[in-house]
Amino acid sequence: MNHSLSLGLLLGTVLATAACARAADEAPAASLAAEAAAAPDKSRPAFVDPALPIAIVHKTASCGCCGIWVDHLKAEGFQVDVRDTDDMNPIKVRLGVPVGKASCHTAEIGGYVVEGHIPAEDIKRLLAERPAARGLVLPGMPAGSPGMEMPDGYVQPYTVELVRNDGSSAPFAEHGQGG
Repeated sequence: MNHSLSLGLLLGTVLATAACARAADEAPAASLAAEAAAAPDKSRPAFVDPALPIAIVHKTASCGCCGIWVDHLKAEGFQVDVRDTDDMNPIKVRLGVPVGKASCHTAEIGGYVVEGHIPAEDIKRLLAERPAARGLVLPGMPAGSPGMEMPDGYVQPYTVELVRNDGSSAPFAEHGQGG
């Protein structure tokens, strides 16, 4: 990998991680409300769907929104193996996350990379369709995406992208209001 590509991935990782930390600092009340809204329903037993592969989630230990996204996966039947790390860049490079497409966490699910706050329904569709691709990316941290829920239920428009094996991407799923 060339130096500028690695530097670009590192910068994207740093910006996404900083955005996660900044969001937690700027809106603690909203963050707590989102965590409460995303908390698993204790009256409903947790389940693991044996048909789904294990999700290996790489994240920094201090990222709260990543933990909420992990809870989202668990609520949708995924068994999750969380791996905290201080340096996400080598993981993103190894898995082929394109420059400029980084978010605060990276998962490996069923042979695919899953980058960012991607809804479980999109991951399940990817696994069912099994396209020849690297995986899915959702750059940044869109408001209302899983793990970034808003107290008022608002979901900003966002597009989950399919990353082809050559590194190019195409829209995979559209979410959100307006647009």
